[in-house]
Amino acid sequence: MDVQVRRATPEDVATVAAILLEAEEWLRGRGEPMWAEDELALEPLRAHVEAGMHYLAEVDGEPAGTLRFQLEDPEYWPDLPADGCAFVHRLAVRRRFAGRGVGVALLDWAADHARAAGRTLLRLDCDSDRSRLRAFYERNGFRHHSDRQVGRFYVARYERPL
Repeated sequence: MDVQVRRATPEDVATVAAILLEAEEWLRGRGEPMWAEDELALEPLRAHVEAGMHYLAEVDGEPAGTLRFQLEDPEYWPDLPADGCAFVHRLAVRRRFAGRGVGVALLDWAADHARAAGRTLLRLDCDSDRSRLRAFYERNGFRHHSDRQVGRFYVARYERPL
């Protein structure tokens, strides 16, 4: 499948929100909620899109997934310098594209994008209890770095050498 990744524009805010909400609703239906309601509020999402942090994966021009790409992350990685690192958050794939490589393509794109920005590590985090998600990251080149309490979340932090 040919997955193209592009930066989301302000016109894409509703699309990015819809992908994230679809993922959250599916996970909540399985009894595995991912994000709290306030984490998916439209205005902060709009600000992140306008700041150029969100990207869309498209398959044949149809939005299939999204992620947020950052060059610093003082909230989840405050104890380590951001030099040489890039960070991924809010990776989500539409259900109709699940299991078809869109998530892998987004992670590979993020690695390439980070490398092009002169970074040597790609980092991300997830709830430490999400064994399936952790296994997905590990299958895709990420190694467990550490665990950390961040506000109300206890997260497993991962990094992928570039």
